[in-house]
Amino acid sequence: MPGLLRELTPRVLGVLVRRFGEFDQCEDAVQEALLSAAQQWPSDGVPANPTGWLVTVASRRWTEMWRSETARRRRETNAAQLEPPAAPPAPAEDDTLTLLLLCCHPALTPVSQVALTLRAVGGLTTAEIARALLAPEATVGQRISRAKQRLKGTQFTLQPAAELADRMVAVRHVLYLIFNEGYTASSGPTLQRVQLSVEAIRLTRQLHALRPHDGEVAGLLALMLLTDARQPARTDSDGALIPLAEQDRTRWDRAAINEGTALVTRALATAEPGPFQLQAAIAAVHDEAATAAETDWPQILVLYDLLHHVAPGPMVTLGRIVALSMVDGLRAGLRALDTAAGEPVLAGHHRLHAVRAHLLDLTGDAAGARAEYELAARRTLSIPERAYLESRAHRRSS
Repeated sequence: MPGLLRELTPRVLGVLVRRFGEFDQCEDAVQEALLSAAQQWPSDGVPANPTGWLVTVASRRWTEMWRSETARRRRETNAAQLEPPAAPPAPAEDDTLTLLLLCCHPALTPVSQVALTLRAVGGLTTAEIARALLAPEATVGQRISRAKQRLKGTQFTLQPAAELADRMVAVRHVLYLIFNEGYTASSGPTLQRVQLSVEAIRLTRQLHALRPHDGEVAGLLALMLLTDARQPARTDSDGALIPLAEQDRTRWDRAAINEGTALVTRALATAEPGPFQLQAAIAAVHDEAATAAETDWPQILVLYDLLHHVAPGPMVTLGRIVALSMVDGLRAGLRALDTAAGEPVLAGHHRLHAVRAHLLDLTGDAAGARAEYELAARRTLSIPERAYLESRAHRRSS
């Protein structure tokens, strides 16, 4: 039931926002409809058309709020009685991609576009959005609140294709973050939230069909496919995490790898290389290696150097350090990691300690590796990641 409601939320919200505008009020109406569904469906059963049911209930609630507000204004201004707009019909097709495009409104700053859209389309909590953006939770909450206020009274309509192009940076970033949260959950008892990663891939396919010549959309879809292809081998029968180097590569999804490789190869040949194309190329090099030992680390390092030039960031820094260690030696990687630890965003991040632990492990420094594994474990909110890191620390103490 919760999964179905999460899946339907952006579709219903998209219908109301397109018809009524007023994002904040529409979101409130949808939330009340979801609450009604959570209370009624377990006993009454899920309706034959759950989307239509939610749209109807949310529209009624929006109308009630509209009438209440209108009555207040009428009392204040003695205005003539107004009639609320008609309730929108249930959508004949999925409206989620449209909502995604609408939320990336040009009236908002890029970071506010991303934060608001992750909430509306991805259904992520403020805490999850904060972890995705590597920002304080309070800051993200303020951004979402300000974004809603900024859009108050704004009519949500899709603009011409030329104006939509300006929204693509935020749209791609949102889809990427939704996929990441699905592929590796930032908190909770499971490593993956498959529903989120599947939804991100589905929406990115739709976006690619809408913009087939956008090299970065193609690169993003390729990156998702090449990464998600490893999903069957990422955990054991108990749900415990298996690192990339130890995965059974015969379990990887070869069809997804072939599709992703073809997409990124074509994009790199026809469009200016962008960050998603470069990340997809890195993923393709990993996926093409029959074994971990056969990984072409020099090529990966070159790609990370390009990526660092085009779109530097903390996770790019860590990925490049791993590649550097495999090419120039573990000591070179550890020196680079010491430098990176001075970056405020990375200082104290569990992934920095996990990378240092891995490199120390490979050098044979068992005590140092154990300490870093333990520190990383304490700083992650993901239970499967914590269990993996603790198991690594335990091995180094035995």
